[in-house]
Amino acid sequence: QVHLVETGGGLVQAGGSLRLSCAASGRALSTYAMAWFRQAPGKEREFVAAMRERGRGSTIYYAESVKGRFTISRDNAVNTGYLQMNSLNTEDTAIYYCAAGSGLITSSLRLGEQYAYWGQGTQVTVSS
Repeated sequence: QVHLVETGGGLVQAGGSLRLSCAASGRALSTYAMAWFRQAPGKEREFVAAMRERGRGSTIYYAESVKGRFTISRDNAVNTGYLQMNSLNTEDTAIYYCAAGSGLITSSLRLGEQYAYWGQGTQVTVSS
């Protein structure tokens, strides 16, 4: 079992950057597939980015809306995942959640219901 805590959200102007962190405790985060999702007011939760657990491939998956602007990564030494967000725009405003799951097949990495563990979320607000 793993416990996840996101930090790093805040208010930023359009064009700015933020780095979100997802600190894991309990089991090693590297033994899970890890993903970031977000939910904007009045909208459904949407996939942002995902990466496989260590040893199951290095391919990283991004939503089209963030490709080229966001980077997902993981530092196994400190058991923490990250989401670097650059060139932010107002449409990126949302609560961002990190998630971890086991046994996911590639086609399931974008599906939130496949992840067993979730953080509490961190608010990102982008002003124009």
